[in-house]
Amino acid sequence: MPTVHHNTDLHRFEIRNDDGSLAGFAVYHLRANRILLVHTEVDPAFEGQGLGGQLARAALDDARERGLKLVPLCTFIAGWIDKHPQYTDLVDHEMLAALER
Repeated sequence: MPTVHHNTDLHRFEIRNDDGSLAGFAVYHLRANRILLVHTEVDPAFEGQGLGGQLARAALDDARERGLKLVPLCTFIAGWIDKHPQYTDLVDHEMLAALER
């Protein structure tokens, strides 16, 4: 079963297979009390297995635990939040709107 690891040195959440190989990652930047999720990527060999969703959930749960507001610049993460409204309270809508101008 794939597992998600927070790689703080590379500023990303990684999902690895049972053999330890990297299957995907979600890159972020920290700014003050915000986490900006900028890119999510899953190896094409593992697409369609829900790994991107596992990455999103891990990153958002981590943000909630740490009291961070979220700026979902990654279209995958933004779309995932739309499908999982229990995470919309994390989104810093003002910052997101300012960046989209």
